[in-house]
Amino acid sequence: MKYKETEKLELKKSTSELKEGIKSISAILNKYGEGKLIFGIKSNGKIIGQKINEKTLRDVSQQIANSIEPKTFPKVYEEIIEEKNCVVVDFWGKNIPYYAYGRAYIRVADEDKLMSANELERFIILKNKDLIRWDYEICKKATLKDIDDKKIDLYLEEREKARNVSKRMKVSIKELLKNLGCSINNFPTNAGILFFGKNPLNFICHAQLRLIRIKGTKVYGNILDKIDCNGTIWEMVEQAEEFLRKNIRLLGFRSEKSFRREDKFDYPIKALREAIINALIHRDYANLADVRVLIMDDRIEIISPGNFPEGITPEKPEHKPVNLILSNLMYDIGFIEKYGSGIYLENDLCLENGNEKPIYDLSANQTRVIFKSQVEDITVIKIDEKVMQELNERQKKAIEFIRVNKIITNKKYRSISKVDRVTAFRDLKGLEERGVFEKQGAGRSLHYIFNEANNEANNEANKLLNGRLENKNRRGDKNAK
Repeated sequence: MKYKETEKLELKKSTSELKEGIKSISAILNKYGEGKLIFGIKSNGKIIGQKINEKTLRDVSQQIANSIEPKTFPKVYEEIIEEKNCVVVDFWGKNIPYYAYGRAYIRVADEDKLMSANELERFIILKNKDLIRWDYEICKKATLKDIDDKKIDLYLEEREKARNVSKRMKVSIKELLKNLGCSINNFPTNAGILFFGKNPLNFICHAQLRLIRIKGTKVYGNILDKIDCNGTIWEMVEQAEEFLRKNIRLLGFRSEKSFRREDKFDYPIKALREAIINALIHRDYANLADVRVLIMDDRIEIISPGNFPEGITPEKPEHKPVNLILSNLMYDIGFIEKYGSGIYLENDLCLENGNEKPIYDLSANQTRVIFKSQVEDITVIKIDEKVMQELNERQKKAIEFIRVNKIITNKKYRSISKVDRVTAFRDLKGLEERGVFEKQGAGRSLHYIFNEANNEANNEANKLLNGRLENKNRRGDKNAK
């Protein structure tokens, strides 16, 4: 049998290399929490064996116990490998970090790397991230005088509306803050300052939320509008929503008799709001970057520091908050729901509005959520108002979907309407019989498009809408100048 060193297996020719072996034990423990060390095998895998007696095993065990902190007590025993006597050390431990001779090592491939002070600090934070809650730490240099009592009153009012919890306080403000996780020993926590602070950014400047409207499709395009939100987290969310409403397109279609425009935004505002809230409460606050929202002609990007918690993905979101106190506070006032429902809500709202589901681009240091515009070739539909009144809400959603995507299938209709195949067939047939949709193809290629006979006013309406968009863009250019 040929032995080879790995990240969890260290080979030494004899116990004369015990000191280096002990460093390997600490390095492997810090990386994996368990491993094996064998004396009597060279690093190239050649088995040479060594002399062993009871004192040999005892000395190895004692030196490991005396040289590694926190203490670990491995299993040390003799094993005959290819007719040669070897010393085997099986070790394990969860009390990381482990130090060998007062220094910390980490296993990299089959080598033991000495960690610098900065690397060790990051290592400790990373390994204990589930135990260390940034939002529950005391906010540096802040006192209870930096808490705004009016914001506490507003919180109590909103909590009563959202969760039916009486706003009448049965405890003092100090006790309430303590119970909410917003103060420790009469000093405000990071969560307390971010949620109730008079000027939160004075203490946590990287908690900033910035929104920028950029002309074109490149992030380095001309800036048409921008805002640096300030205040508490929930105040920044409200400022961001107002900015979005000013800086994204308003679309619509007209009915035949009144020629009344029924407007909607290019993106579902509620979905964008949900994504921004998630970016603020689930971000990594140990990372000093801010949260950014970039509004471009073809998409909106929401960028926040940090990745999803381990084991959580956009496809299978679960309620595992990064900042538990902030999440609870936002839940209290109705800004979020628990159980990982936010991403599902964003997906549904986008489909209902005629957009694709948001795209999640994850890296080690940041999360980027991309909402794609539905405006490529805008169609403003002319439909008889009486016909519109006869349609159910599912059929109206289908009209919105086909206005952007040009065609719709039974399968897609079921997806956006949450109905079975029979109901989808009946609804689509109703649209066809009313002359709104035209059926094309057969079998698996069967789909529906708009009936062009009911769309004679498209050209004129398109001109009106395109003119409106161009005027808005010109106004943006003028303001930017």
